[in-house]
Amino acid sequence: MKKIYEGKTKDVYSLDNGNVMLKFKDDCTGKDGVFDPGENSVGLTIEGIGKANLETSIRYFELLKKAGIKTHYVSANIEDATMEVLPGKVFGHGLEVICRLVATGSFIRRYGEYIEDGTPIPGGYVECTFKNDEKGDPLVTAEGLAALGVMSLEMFQSMKEQTLKITKIVADDLKTMGLDLWDIKFEFGYNNGEVILIDEIASGNMRVYKDGKIVDPVELTKIILSK
Repeated sequence: MKKIYEGKTKDVYSLDNGNVMLKFKDDCTGKDGVFDPGENSVGLTIEGIGKANLETSIRYFELLKKAGIKTHYVSANIEDATMEVLPGKVFGHGLEVICRLVATGSFIRRYGEYIEDGTPIPGGYVECTFKNDEKGDPLVTAEGLAALGVMSLEMFQSMKEQTLKITKIVADDLKTMGLDLWDIKFEFGYNNGEVILIDEIASGNMRVYKDGKIVDPVELTKIILSK
C-alpha cells in the first residue's frame, strides 16, 4: 500500500485494485488532554478509540446499505483498524455537511437572537462549510457552491436528500438506546458520477443527549457498541 494522505485521526492508502484503505488511529482531536471533536488539532491519544470508531462506522454503513443508500464503504478489518472504501473525489478542498435536528452550538452563536438553545428544528436543517481551519470552516450556500464551480445545484440536492435520510437512520437507531441526536456532521465525495457519503460515521461527529444531558463521545461509543 502507498500512503497518499496523513490525517489527524486516519491515514489513507491507495490499493492495487483501485480502491482506498483507511487506517484508523488512536489519535483524537482535543485540547489540554481533553477529547473535543470540535478542535482542529490532535490533543491526545486514547488507546483503542481507532478500532471503536471503525466499529461504529461499520454499524452505520451496514444500516445504510440495508436501506439502499450507497456509500464508499466496501469492507473492514477491525483487528487491523482498517476500512476499504471506493475512491471518492472530495468537493473543492473538502466540504462538511451538518444536519441539525435541534438548535445548539455554532447555530445558536450565529442565530441566537431568533431561536433558543435546545429548540427542535422540524424536518432537520442542512448546512455546509468548507474545511478550512484557518478561516474557521466558513459557511457556504448551494448557490455559492455552484457559483464557485465546486458542485452543481443538482449535486447539492442529491447530497441534501441523502443527508436527511442518513440522519434519520442514525437518529432512529440512537433512539432505541434512549439517546437523542441533536446534530451530526458528514463528508461527501464524487464517485463515477454519483454523490456518495465518504469518511466515517463515528461518535466524534455527532452531538447526542440522554435525559437532557450531552453524552461524551467516548461514552457514546461504548453505548453504541454495547447494543
